Amino acid sequence: MFGATVSMHREAATCARIDERASIKSVPWIFTCAGTRRFLSGTPAVGIHMTAIKEMYARWAAGDMGEVDQWGDVTAEPRGVDYVEVSAGGVPAMWLIPHAVGPDQVIVALHGGGFVSGSLYSHRKMYGHLAKAAGVRVLLATYRLAPEFRFPAQIEDAVTAYRWAAARTQTVALAGDSSGGGLAVQVALREPGAAALLLLSPWIDMDPAQAATSYEENEATDLFFTRPMVQGLIAQYLPEGESGLAPEVNAFHADLSALPPVYVQCGGEESGRGDSERLAKLTGARLDVFDGQLHTFQMAAGRAPVADEAIGRLAAWVRPKLGL
Repeated sequence: MFGATVSMHREAATCARIDERASIKSVPWIFTCAGTRRFLSGTPAVGIHMTAIKEMYARWAAGDMGEVDQWGDVTAEPRGVDYVEVSAGGVPAMWLIPHAVGPDQVIVALHGGGFVSGSLYSHRKMYGHLAKAAGVRVLLATYRLAPEFRFPAQIEDAVTAYRWAAARTQTVALAGDSSGGGLAVQVALREPGAAALLLLSPWIDMDPAQAATSYEENEATDLFFTRPMVQGLIAQYLPEGESGLAPEVNAFHADLSALPPVYVQCGGEESGRGDSERLAKLTGARLDVFDGQLHTFQMAAGRAPVADEAIGRLAAWVRPKLGL
């Protein structure tokens, strides 16, 4: 089907899948944003990744939710990676296992989706490419989604999955994209001992003001992730009365001095670039800004050379952090 051999397994103790189709019901409100309508109607797509994403959002806006894994169709199937669904302490998760790897190193990955969407199935291929490039098993974990479940449910699930993995291996790194990147930082703040943090266009700032100047700087190129849309996602994620400035919600207001080594990637033309730049400045992280790219462009792995280059950089950086 994908021009590659895909092995899918499910352990006997696996937990029930989160209903991804139900979670997508949280998404259509996004299409009321003026910037989103402009994105769908007139924005030139930048590269293969945004072309595919734009087509997908257009289908969603028209009420065609399609298959639950259509987001993942942006990514090519990595060859030589097996997938095993597991219950990570009660949290739905999936092992992404490249052929011929040992059991002593693991990357725990948390998918993006603005806290309202995304799943194991939307992101397994992108993180499968990372697993293969690094030669390391990846445990991809999902979490309860907003608005049905609000903060702190997502962080609780992420911490549970991390602890489950850490109890079964010697060395663990954390990875995450977009909202999953923010969750990865929150896990590292709560669970000292991670070897490294790999962050792809991380969304860190939960301040409803969303004051980053990158919104204005990139308004001509990133019309989907507008300030009003991100503010709407925050409203879906946080319970009424919860401050977006609290350190347990917003890592920019936490003590970041104890974080492990951090590597951040972002697109030069994404509105969320400000979060990546701010985090790198606060932590001394390595920051790679990819000119001409938008949010989580790494989802085009296997189809776009720039995405493959980014995955390769992540893998080369994290291997020595894991003792490889």
